[in-house]
Parts: sequence; C-alpha cells; structure tokens
Amino acid sequence: MHPSDNSLQGRVALVTGAGKGIGRAIALAYARAGAAVCCAGRTESDVVALADDIRATGGQAMAAAVDVTQETDVDRMVASCLEAFGRLDIVVLNAGVAAEGASVEASDAQRWRQTLDVNLFGAYLCARAAIPGLKAAGGGKVIMIGSGLGHTGQPGISDYACAKAGLWMLTRVLAQELAPHQIDVNELIPGPVDTAMTATAVAQSHLQANPALQQEWLKQPEDVVPLALFLATQPPRGPTAQSFGLGRRPI
Repeated sequence: MHPSDNSLQGRVALVTGAGKGIGRAIALAYARAGAAVCCAGRTESDVVALADDIRATGGQAMAAAVDVTQETDVDRMVASCLEAFGRLDIVVLNAGVAAEGASVEASDAQRWRQTLDVNLFGAYLCARAAIPGLKAAGGGKVIMIGSGLGHTGQPGISDYACAKAGLWMLTRVLAQELAPHQIDVNELIPGPVDTAMTATAVAQSHLQANPALQQEWLKQPEDVVPLALFLATQPPRGPTAQSFGLGRRPI
C-alpha cells in the first residue's frame, strides 16, 4: 500500500527500529501520508539513508541513532525529535531482537536478559520518554509491535515470548494510565514477516516447528503498513488497550 493522501499531515511520528524491515516500511508510509518522521535505529547509516530517502521525495524526516536499552540515548532521541519538529503525536515501538533459540535449561542467562532488555525494557524507556511530548500535543498514539508468541508462548523461545508478553501487559497498563490524556496505546501483531530477523536460522527453525505458523501468510514489511496507518489515524479516544493482528488464526 502506498497512500498518497494527507491523513497524517501536521503529525510527527517517532519510529524505533526504523532502519530495516517493518520499521522502515512504516516510517516511509507515515511520511507519504504527510507526517514528519523521526527515524530511529541502532545502525546510524541505515536511519540516515532512510531519512534521506524520505526527504528526497519531498517528505520531512530526521535520523536518530539510538540504543533503546540506554536511557541517555532514548532521552536524547526524543529531545532531538521535539527540537526538530516541535511536537510528537505518534510513537511506534518496533525495536527488537530475535530469540536465542534454546530451552530454559540450555539458555544463556546474559543472552536471555539481552532479549528482554531490547524488546521490553527498551520499549518501556521509549514510551516513558515520549509521554510528556504526547501529553503536550494534547493526545496521540502509541503502537507497540508485539507478537502472538507473547500471548501463546512456544518451547525454545522463552526469552522472546516473555519479552513480548511483558510488552502486551505494558500496552494495557499504559492505555489505562494515559486514557485521561487522550493517548491511545495498542499492540500491533504482524505475524510472520519476511525480514532479516526472521531469516535467521533460529527464527526459521521455530517457524518450521510450529504447524500453526506454517499456515500463516508470510508477509512482506509493506503488508503491515495498512494496519499501522489505521491505528495512527484513529480519532481521539479511539480503540485503546487492544491487540490488532494480521494473522489468519486467533491469538
């Protein structure tokens, strides 16, 4: 989907994990819909190239290199976004890493913690830092990129499943805390998407090991865009504390 409308005209969106895959597709789509986009990611060259691509087609964008597990990095990212564009309306928390791919017994404790640090603690830091800007704008949208595995679990990916389960709970708690400020918080579950992360041997083995996932539609990052646009363009006091999925089976 390549919208040419101005449904996000005048809005400012911050997208983490924007350098590749789903995050990049969402950032490009929001820019095409008129939003100014803060493209945030760990690899500076990726987000700089993305921001350049957006500006080359007449959009507004800035790049922010960030490690979402570092509080000072996250605070600097949000401050730079507000300085560049003057407001913040939409936050897409997409930064994440894949599972280690080991049973709890065989897992590496530091690798397990790293998955939670990036996928859950990083989202917490980004949400916390963004809230004052969203409040100052009079409301907004927070979109958590979750996973059905955070609702159902699966052997061998306890780190990833627990991180995404925590993200779903964070979605529900934040939605309740921020409802008085007209800030809606929802989870977007893409299901299997063909990205660099799902191309790893660990991800492939789990896709193959789960019969239900084999029945799923393997999407391209651009296939996530319509739902990301839907959530970003809902009216104030729209759906909140909800989980929206692109899968072909119930969570």
